[in-house]
Amino acid sequence: MNEFVVRLSDERGRVQEQTHTAASAEELRARFTQAGYYVYSVKARGAMASAGRKKVKLETFLIFNQQFLTLIRAGLPILGSLELLSKRQKVMHFRLQLEDVAARVKTGESISQAFEAQGGFPIVYTTTLLAGERSGNLEEVLDRFLSFQRVSLTFRKKLTASLIYPALLIIMVIVLFIGLITFVVPRFGQLYEQLGTTLPSLTVFLLNLGHKAQDYGIYFGAVVGALIFLFFRWTKTDAGAMAVDRVRISLPVIGVVWLKYQVGLFSRTLSTLLTGGLPLVPSLETAARSIDSKQVANAVFRSVETVREGKGLARSLEQTKAFPELAIEMIEVGESTGALPQMLNSVAEFFEEDVQTNLTAAMSLIEPLILIVMGVVVVTILIALYLPIFSLSANGMGH
Repeated sequence: MNEFVVRLSDERGRVQEQTHTAASAEELRARFTQAGYYVYSVKARGAMASAGRKKVKLETFLIFNQQFLTLIRAGLPILGSLELLSKRQKVMHFRLQLEDVAARVKTGESISQAFEAQGGFPIVYTTTLLAGERSGNLEEVLDRFLSFQRVSLTFRKKLTASLIYPALLIIMVIVLFIGLITFVVPRFGQLYEQLGTTLPSLTVFLLNLGHKAQDYGIYFGAVVGALIFLFFRWTKTDAGAMAVDRVRISLPVIGVVWLKYQVGLFSRTLSTLLTGGLPLVPSLETAARSIDSKQVANAVFRSVETVREGKGLARSLEQTKAFPELAIEMIEVGESTGALPQMLNSVAEFFEEDVQTNLTAAMSLIEPLILIVMGVVVVTILIALYLPIFSLSANGMGH
C-alpha cells in the first residue's frame, strides 16, 4: 500500500487536502468519485510522511473518546459524531487526523481501519474498535477501553509522582557539582597562586579538575550529549530495546518492579480485549505489542504458538519462564473456572498495588541515599578548598 495526498472538494464546495493509503492513485480517485467528491489531484507522498505525525496526548485522546461514546449513545451516527468532534477539536494535528478518519468512513472504510491508517494511535484501541464492529456492540467495547485507559493513566501518574522528587535531587547534585567545579574551584586556584603556598594533593587534584572543566567543559558536554543521543537512537532498534530491557529486568529492586508493572499492564490489556469479544490468540498478540518490555512481549509471542497447539494459557506462559509464578497460578484458576478476563483484572490489580508498594519502599531508601551523596560531595570539595587555608593558619600560629 502507498500513501497519497488527495486534494478534493465535497458537495458544499469546500476544498481540502487529505492523506490516504491505497494500492494506486487510480483506485483512490475512483473511491472518492463514487462517494460524491470532486477530486482535483492525487499525489504520491513519501513513506516518511506518516512517521512525522505527532502523537496525540493520552488525556486529549480519552476526552475525545468519552465525547464520541456519549454522542453514539445519544443516537448520533458514527460519521456524524466524528465530523462534529473533528470541528470542535482544538489540537490541530489531531483535528486533521479526525477529519481524515471521517473522510475514510464516508468512503466505506470501517472505523477501525480508518484509525489504524493514521498511525500513532494505540494498537489496543484499533483492535478494540475491530472487536466492537465484529460483535456489533461498539458502545460497550469503547466504554471498556475508556475504563482500562483511565485506570492505566491514574496508575502511571502515581508512578510519575513517586519519581519526581528523587529525579529533582539527582539533578540538583549534578548541577551543584558542575557549579562548584566550574566556577568556585578556579577562584580558589587564583587565590592560592598568589599566595604561592604548597598545596595538599586533594586540593591540587580538585584545582586541576576545575581548570580542565573550564577549558574542555563545552567539548565534554558536547561528547556526552552526542553519546546520549546515539544511545537513545540505539534503544529504538529491536536489538537495543531488547538489551536495555534485559539489563533493566536484571537490576536489583527496580528490575522486579519493572517486570511486575509490565505483567500488570499485559493482564489488564488482555482482559479488556477478551471481554470485548476478541479471540484469545489475536488478543495475546495485541497485548504483547502494547507493552514496553521486549522480554515479556517476546515471551507472550512464544506462548501464542503453544496456545495455537491447544495448550492452556497458564501452561504456555509458564514455559516461557518470564512470568511470575503467582501470575501463572491466578491465570490457571481463571481458566479452570471460565472467568479468565475477570481473573486477569485481578492479576493486574494485585501487581499494580505491589508495584506501588515496592516503589514507595525503594524511594524511601533512595531519597536519603541521594542526600548523603550530595552531602559527601559538597563536604569533600569544601575540605579540599579550605585545607590550605587551615594549613597556613596553623603555620602562622606556629611561628
